Amino acid sequence: MLQPKKTRFRRQQKGRMKGVAGRGNQLAFGSFGIKSLQSKWITGNQIEAARIAVTRYMQRQGQVWVRIFPDKPITKKPAEVRMGKGKGNPEGFVAPVTPGRIIFEIEGVSFEVAKEALRLAAQKLPVTTKFVVRNDYDYEQKS
Repeated sequence: MLQPKKTRFRRQQKGRMKGVAGRGNQLAFGSFGIKSLQSKWITGNQIEAARIAVTRYMQRQGQVWVRIFPDKPITKKPAEVRMGKGKGNPEGFVAPVTPGRIIFEIEGVSFEVAKEALRLAAQKLPVTTKFVVRNDYDYEQKS
């Protein structure tokens, strides 16, 4: 499961996810990617499940980049505990994702393989996504 090695503070406030992604919204490494169309928290387990789905379908060809990292601690109080008495203990980590954020990128496979691999990854994620292709990608080439 993805999580930071060390955090500065154990607990964090929930915060708000207004607007669209101002950064991480362009393809930077690969020719294909999936872009988020919603605001949501994505857990480390969901990211890992999607990454495994992509690498399995691509049969370890090409390269995969995960463009998000879960570094926000999420707390949870135990079951049947009364209100008050402070904030709960950290239970896991999430990556806050806003619309326009690139989540995965891949390179080194054909258009058809990339589209299917990223479709399988998108099924593992709690956000609706869109398949994106680099502007200068040549559809005629055979990878």
